[in-house]
Amino acid sequence: MRHDFLDRYSRLSSPIHRLPAGVKLAFSCALVVTIMSVPLTSPGFYVVVALGLLMVAMLSGIPAFFLVRRLLFLEPFVLGIALLSLLRAGGVTVFLAILAKSTLSLFTMILLSNTTPFSRILNVLRTLRTPALMVTVLMYRYLFVLIDEAERMSRARASRTFVPGRVRVWTSAASVISQMFIRSSERAERIYAAMIARGWQ
Repeated sequence: MRHDFLDRYSRLSSPIHRLPAGVKLAFSCALVVTIMSVPLTSPGFYVVVALGLLMVAMLSGIPAFFLVRRLLFLEPFVLGIALLSLLRAGGVTVFLAILAKSTLSLFTMILLSNTTPFSRILNVLRTLRTPALMVTVLMYRYLFVLIDEAERMSRARASRTFVPGRVRVWTSAASVISQMFIRSSERAERIYAAMIARGWQ
């Protein structure tokens, strides 16, 4: 498993990487909340935020191709939700609002995760008295277990001479997501039973 899936470029040396993890986490969360709060009738705000994020990306030294690829990887989920808004009255405005807000928020989180090692983010959460169970089990260990499970499923599919196509890619993705949901639920039950058996309160 590639354990740098979440924070592949988080250990570079740049002015952005050297900032304290707490400062970056607080600023990113505040920026996302602000993006979600400001209405689309203030386009200048979104332009300023986009330019600011692009400047941060340039200063961080993270390859532009990686950032674009990671954003495009997550964008279909945004489009899937945003397209539903076209079915209602005034849907075009809502569609643009969801697309702009979600894209900027995703880009903010991508920059945060690739300029701050995941372990440092968890240390900040511990400092903020986040429940230890959430930090140590759900957010750190279990997350990588799910990534490992997804990679094994992808290798199994490739070993069966799976040939990707436009339609088959989406069908395959839906199948993988549904299987991941079932397997993660079963694994969560086994982990919970094991923790109870070991006296975890």
